Amino acid sequence: MTRHATGVFDVKRTPQTAADAPVGRFSLDKVFRGGLEATSVGEMLAVGSDTPGSAAYVALERVSGTLDGRTGAFALHHVGRMERGAPSLTIEVAPDSGTGELVGLTGRLSIRIEDGQHFYDFEYDLG
Repeated sequence: MTRHATGVFDVKRTPQTAADAPVGRFSLDKVFRGGLEATSVGEMLAVGSDTPGSAAYVALERVSGTLDGRTGAFALHHVGRMERGAPSLTIEVAPDSGTGELVGLTGRLSIRIEDGQHFYDFEYDLG
């Protein structure tokens, strides 16, 4: 049975490489509120392009907390790109990464940003 958790999150992205590095590396720290009450830590790699509005990134993050009242942890895998301003983003639960009451977790998380605020919609299943 597919379920949904929605809410907001804050993210702190800290550069781990020089600003002019060919591949940027960043640490991620997030706090989720709503159906997902959790914190996460992660790493992101990003590359830009000489073409305005084109770039790509990949990231992994480990999320710990509660999902609709179930306690545990899981990993998220990100693949994002911008092609001349057109965004494409996939964020999925890493296979078999759920622990505690989240064992068997699968799903996709989508992000929306409005006026600087980050919102998430997490469509998931607990197997």
